Amino acid sequence: MRNMGYKILLALALWMVTTEAFPKDALRTKCHLTKYKSLPHQELEAFKKAKDKFEDTLLLSDRKCNTRIFHRDWEVKELSVHDRVSLVENELDFTIKVLEKVEDPDLAKLLRRPLEIVKQIREHMTGCARPRHSHSRSKMLNDWLQNLLASKEKETPACLEASVILNFFRLLNEDLRCAASMELCV
Repeated sequence: MRNMGYKILLALALWMVTTEAFPKDALRTKCHLTKYKSLPHQELEAFKKAKDKFEDTLLLSDRKCNTRIFHRDWEVKELSVHDRVSLVENELDFTIKVLEKVEDPDLAKLLRRPLEIVKQIREHMTGCARPRHSHSRSKMLNDWLQNLLASKEKETPACLEASVILNFFRLLNEDLRCAASMELCV
């Protein structure tokens, strides 16, 4: 009888620990960015193809853009891990919004696969940069985000498209890779 009491107590204790330690949403808030340290070649090829084709048409256009939307005087590795993830999330959000509004049907068709990939990456990042009580964004990141927001108001859709497309590889090969490397990005 005494053994039975211990077993019930043990089962009750285990039940309490597991229900408190692992709430229902715990699995959804996990952040697994390590798979984005490098993207598969075929996915990068979709971005290269779109960028190359776009650059060919860009040479023939007379776009005059006023701002350098993605310009920074600092590198991603200078940010905290939390700020790196926040930066990439904002870049991805901006990229998605711009690419979803592309009006040129040929360009929209060319950008279909890159847009799918960017949306998938952004979906996987959901919950990665949840604000913590003790964390406040760095001045570098805040200033950059303000400039990004301001550029949405100042630039034409054509310049926004150009900026996003020409920024593909920095976003994927530098910013996302650094955010995925967490503390190991140097």
